[in-house]
Amino acid sequence: MIGSLLMDYGFLSRDTIGESRCSRPIDLLCIGNRKKQVLFTAAFHGMEWLTTLLMLRFVDEVCDAVLYGKSLCGVRVGAFLNLRGLAVVPCVNPDGVEIQINGSDCAGAYRELVAKVSAGDTLHWQANAAGVDINHNFSANWENLHIREEENGITGAAPTRYGGPCPESEPESRCLAAYCRTGNISHALAFHSQGEEIYWDFGDYHDPEALKMAQRLSYSSGYRLSSPDGLAEGGGFKDWFVEKFRRPAFTIEVGLGENPLPPDDLDEIYEKLREMLVLALVL
Repeated sequence: MIGSLLMDYGFLSRDTIGESRCSRPIDLLCIGNRKKQVLFTAAFHGMEWLTTLLMLRFVDEVCDAVLYGKSLCGVRVGAFLNLRGLAVVPCVNPDGVEIQINGSDCAGAYRELVAKVSAGDTLHWQANAAGVDINHNFSANWENLHIREEENGITGAAPTRYGGPCPESEPESRCLAAYCRTGNISHALAFHSQGEEIYWDFGDYHDPEALKMAQRLSYSSGYRLSSPDGLAEGGGFKDWFVEKFRRPAFTIEVGLGENPLPPDDLDEIYEKLREMLVLALVL
């Protein structure tokens, strides 16, 4: 799909910001200004691959609007992208997605670990090939989250919710954090599924401008503003971004149902989020 987009749109650039545990490339797609960007990220979890399709559909529509000088939701995105570009990491955890779809044999050198840890149930696999949950592997209150994981019996490689031996222990989280440290990102969105919720704050970060942005995203999508709790609090990319840079970042839980959401849900989810995606680009 990415190859097809690159053939259709010569101005769309593709870089590899890193590789997964199994040496799969972690792609970065960029449109417009590379010195100041909005960052969209997706598929941190194996079962949440529908978010990758959501991102690629949006990239396609943005590129089409740029090519033909069209508006999206009343916004001339082509002119705007010259001022602030769009950066998209459509699949942060390619190993986890492959394992969830095709089983433990896709885990290369980690196939035995995955088979053992999953007890044969890779349909519910969320982690990377080493059994680390990428969205628990960032240094945002990681130590407290690690304690809570252990209290819940999660002490090592697991299908989900194991944050690893230390923050950024995994190549997937390290390369994403390294890209953010370039200083080019004005704000970031992390797309997960499911729940139709938006998370925006973390710790002592309650910036009024970030709240206004979150409220606009909520209004345009119909998704409610919420806060994670329990083992979903801390260690995440959004948490790390706002704590590290004191800039807005949002987790968007797309769709409703049970993961993995079926491909047939994509059209409805996209239409519901289309205006919100454009807003997130230009706010």
